[in-house]
Amino acid sequence: MSAQPDHVPVTPYAPAPGAPAELLAQLRADRRADRWVPAFQQEWTAALEESRRTFSLAGLYEVVQVWQARVAAAPAVDAFLASGRDETGFVDLEEIRSRRR
Repeated sequence: MSAQPDHVPVTPYAPAPGAPAELLAQLRADRRADRWVPAFQQEWTAALEESRRTFSLAGLYEVVQVWQARVAAAPAVDAFLASGRDETGFVDLEEIRSRRR
């Protein structure tokens, strides 16, 4: 029998120290920069204030992770919209659910 725990604790996501600056550079280079850069800066500022108040970096990590995912998904979203499969005319699922009640 060993004294090892029977589970492995999950290591929280921690971006590289330069990740926010690299991400901001990617956002500035994107064609959506006029919308994305202010949105990122607003979220980053809010997370930074929360971090200062709570002494936790989790919010900062989350902002970086979410924006990295957005940047990574952008080409797939562009391809979907360019393919003519735009779903803007679809009915909201919540609207359908409310009709059934």
